[in-house]
Amino acid sequence: MPRSKRTASDNSDKSTTPTAAKRAAVTNALLAADDVETATLHFEDGLAINGVSFGAKKSMSGEVVFNTGMVGYPEALSDPSYSGQILVLTFPLIGNYGVPSQEQDEFGLPKNFESSKVQISGLIVSEYSFEHSHWNAVTSLGDWLKAHNVPALYGLDTRMITKKIREHGSLLGKIEFPSQPIKIEDPNKTNLVAKVSPKQTKVYNAGASPKIIAFDCGMKHNIVRYLVGKGVELTVVPYDYNLAKSTKHYDGIFISNGPGDPEMAQATIDSIRWAINQEGDKLKPIFGICLGNQILALAAGAKTYKMKYGNRGMNQPCIDMRTTRCYITPQNHGFAVETESLPAGWKTFFMNANDHSNEGIIHEFKPFFSVQFHPEACGGPTDTAFLFDMFLEKVNGHPAKLTLMDTTLYDRPVYRKVLLLGSGGLSIGQAGEFDYSGSQAIKALKEEGIQVILVNPNIATVQTSKGLADKVYFVPVRASTVLEIIKKERPDGILVSMGGQTALNVGIELEQSGALAANNVRVMGTP
Repeated sequence: MPRSKRTASDNSDKSTTPTAAKRAAVTNALLAADDVETATLHFEDGLAINGVSFGAKKSMSGEVVFNTGMVGYPEALSDPSYSGQILVLTFPLIGNYGVPSQEQDEFGLPKNFESSKVQISGLIVSEYSFEHSHWNAVTSLGDWLKAHNVPALYGLDTRMITKKIREHGSLLGKIEFPSQPIKIEDPNKTNLVAKVSPKQTKVYNAGASPKIIAFDCGMKHNIVRYLVGKGVELTVVPYDYNLAKSTKHYDGIFISNGPGDPEMAQATIDSIRWAINQEGDKLKPIFGICLGNQILALAAGAKTYKMKYGNRGMNQPCIDMRTTRCYITPQNHGFAVETESLPAGWKTFFMNANDHSNEGIIHEFKPFFSVQFHPEACGGPTDTAFLFDMFLEKVNGHPAKLTLMDTTLYDRPVYRKVLLLGSGGLSIGQAGEFDYSGSQAIKALKEEGIQVILVNPNIATVQTSKGLADKVYFVPVRASTVLEIIKKERPDGILVSMGGQTALNVGIELEQSGALAANNVRVMGTP
């Protein structure tokens, strides 16, 4: 944290690189001009962290959340789903590639952004680059935020803040300047969807077919680009559009992403509930993304809940329950669908491979489905963009046969004590990769609070270092010996992949004989 009137030459490392010299020059110029102002990030639990302002000098309140993406801050900051939130970027250096221009694409939308303005309530970064370099950049991140009257702070320990949110869950907070005291307010108690949804209907690609009605609950521009790029006529309507009273002809319904608690978008829920209860020719395919997933679930009669800290970033793994293939997806949400509350006829479409939360729902017989992630990305991977084609296939009357896997395959058991079959004897010239991997496995298990019982006949291995495992048995790795240890120690799980072929053979023998099942021991690792 720079102190008043401290110069860059006071730094102890005295770096002489051109980049360091430029940063020092910028910092000294700001200090000389008294253009550096500090502000404080306050959390609802009383924690206060000082930072240096590089955005608008305006106090703002919101829910403090974090995003793990390494790039893509112009897209993230303009995403309407972030409305009401103070965003913490976990990547250390932010602002080095500036902000692109506001030029429009062929649809009249800002080409480089997900909406026409900065949507976040505030921004927190570890290090801000006052200099930017990119062939597309026309302004700095700081100037862009100032133009949209959004505060931003740098010089804070974003790692500590992220760990705090992960451990304690989402926290309310505020960025406060000394001359502008404000109260901390909960944005989720307001209808954020109404705030970001348009007031008027807009038609893209008029006259084309098929015709799609899109409920704009805070829709990202790239969703519009994807749908219109498929050749459809897209009618974008406000979130409170009454579908039951609509006289407009349409072939399919889309529900967009958006901010806040999905239950606040009751008008959209009512329209979708009406739509899914239609029959015959009035029954139209429905596709939802992000908030649209939650709205479709609520309309079907399911429940949603607020997650501990949400999923926000570009690398969330999601399992397609039709094939069990795992896709890497971009996400931005703090609420999720309660899978257990899905009514008859509805199934899990996608599931998060990390926390097993719901990532999509689908109807077994009717053309309704939605996903919690963003197949259109921007930023992030577009591996699941095929879902737009899947939607249009349903719109065109070509639904594919649905076969879903059982989600219980991915149930995550709780382990308290684990038996690890070690690497065994190592001779001169023999590789020790199993010894090393086993020792790392022990450390990882101990970090999770799991008691580790090691079976290893060789006292000279790293695995058997004093204090590494909770208990070590220096005995041969044989099925009969291991079974006796299992009966004595009563472990919940057994790891056989860290002991080479010998351990693997013992594990197979114990599994096939039924000894593991009889003693309630699960084989850990890939199912």
